[in-house]
Order: sequence, then C-alpha cells, then structure tokens
Amino acid sequence: MTVSSISLRRARRDDVGAIVRMLADDALGGPRERIEDPLPPCYFRAFETVDRDPNIQLMVAEEGGAVVGCLQLCILPGLSSQGASRGLIEDVRVASHLRSRGIGERMVQWAVNEARAKGCKLVELLTHHTRVDAQRFYERLGFARSHVGMTLRF
Repeated sequence: MTVSSISLRRARRDDVGAIVRMLADDALGGPRERIEDPLPPCYFRAFETVDRDPNIQLMVAEEGGAVVGCLQLCILPGLSSQGASRGLIEDVRVASHLRSRGIGERMVQWAVNEARAKGCKLVELLTHHTRVDAQRFYERLGFARSHVGMTLRF
C-alpha cells in the first residue's frame, strides 16, 4: 500500500459499518460504539442526517475497494471574526493496521484545503487529552494548541 493508492471520496451508506468499526477501535471509542450485526439503526439515521447536510462532508479513504480511513468536515458559519466561517474536523480515524503510512495526513490536508476553498478563515479540531500521539500528529501538520475543550454528556 502506498499513499498514492488511496482515494478520498464521500462516504456512502454501505460504508457505515467500516466507519463505526474504526470509531470503536480504541480505548475511548470502544465503550461509545455498538458493534453488532446488523448495526443498530441509529447509525444509519445519523448517516442520513449527516449526508443531507450541505455543511458536512463525511469522507472515507479507500484502498482497493476497502474503507481504510474516515473524517468529517463541518463548515460552521458564525458572527465572530467578522462573520468568518470555520472548518471543524472531527472523527479522524485510520484502520489500525494501516496507521503511520500517511493516510491520516492526506485526509487532514484534504479537509484543510476544502475548508479554505469554502471560504473558511480557520480550521479547528478537538482531540482527547489522552491521545498524545494524535496531538503530536496534528502539531506536525501545523495545528497549534489553543482552546481548552469542555464536554457535557447526556
């Protein structure tokens, strides 16, 4: 596998299972997700909502017909910064057996370029404070630590 053999495309409904498996493939994601066969309908309802939203792009990296990575780019309009839109990158995942091969970098660079092309003035992302490797990865790509994230779960 070379990074040049990876293609990026919009996610399709039949990609949902592969995406959920990648989201569940770590200590933080495992307890949040439900890996069942068949997948619970909530994932497909969420996919339909995301897929209809013109400000959200759920993307997958594909190699040889297999989904090997994913991310979601949200374009958020706002009033701050003189009415600037911002890009929010979420749920960046690469299949565990293919990490550290440039797939994540290619996906994030695509998202940054897409946000810029859509007129965003900045791109943000959040990563859990325990994901030290991910933090180094994002810093290597030019992201700087800025805000303190807060969460309220329901």
